[in-house]
Amino acid sequence: MAYWLFKSEPSTWSWDDQLGAGAKGQEWDGVRNYQARNVMREMKTGDLGFFYHSQSDKAVVGVVKVIAEAHPDSTDDTGTWECVDIAAVAPFETPVTLKEIKDVEALGEMVLVNNTRLSVQPVRANEFKKICRLGGLDPKTL
Repeated sequence: MAYWLFKSEPSTWSWDDQLGAGAKGQEWDGVRNYQARNVMREMKTGDLGFFYHSQSDKAVVGVVKVIAEAHPDSTDDTGTWECVDIAAVAPFETPVTLKEIKDVEALGEMVLVNNTRLSVQPVRANEFKKICRLGGLDPKTL
């Protein structure tokens, strides 16, 4: 299994919106960055990821699961862009802020710490486990 991070502005698509999509999930559409698109091409059904509120919150607020692998983005008429579908798995008891992540030495190499602008990014297994614990989730139960 691989782990990922999906960033969204809460005013555009929030964790509550993701929860509202239920088990059918939501297409992670609208990404217009080649590096992020290529990251999504690596995702497999069943992979887990963090749902990250960018802009005001700057915090990981929950865990999602990839439920459909890369396919054409329905919001793109050019055929250039692809996306995956994700569904909510579990909310964090306590959101884990970017500041908290930066303060943990073991997370210093995380892509989020070093490239805060990339909207979809990989997460290492040890980073996933550590952030889950910080957020009040036992990663073994996911």
